[in-house]
Amino acid sequence: MAAWAGVNIIQGSISATNAVGADRYFFKTNAYWNLVNMGVAVYGLIGVRNELKRTISFNENLIAQQKTEKLLLLNTGLDLAYITTGLYLKERGARMNSESATGIGNSLLLQGAFLLIFDLVQYGNHRKNGKLLEQQMGSWQLAPTANGIGISYQFK
Repeated sequence: MAAWAGVNIIQGSISATNAVGADRYFFKTNAYWNLVNMGVAVYGLIGVRNELKRTISFNENLIAQQKTEKLLLLNTGLDLAYITTGLYLKERGARMNSESATGIGNSLLLQGAFLLIFDLVQYGNHRKNGKLLEQQMGSWQLAPTANGIGISYQFK
């Protein structure tokens, strides 16, 4: 996401100074939108770097995995909201002859579509990893013993 954000910030900033009409609003919105995306990407990269220094248990890993999958699904819903808002603004811009609404709407369509694809790909990758974790979880067994309850792990 950082690469996408960087390209959009640079290209949007340069193109906004040369564009007119709806295109100017399109490029400006792309640049502004991706300043936020860059902040999210940098925050995420710092978080990953810090997490790599930590040792976590299997259970903590499984919980973090499930949390990430839920967050990506929430993001997918937000992406659809961005696309819907972009369609609304584009229609409103055409109906009211508003260059700003048209340009911002086009930008939201592009950015929302990119984020939707990005989040769905990330969800697919994380879901695949989640299934591997769940398979490992299936190797754990909780069973009664003579002294109480015991837990065992079966190596494959």
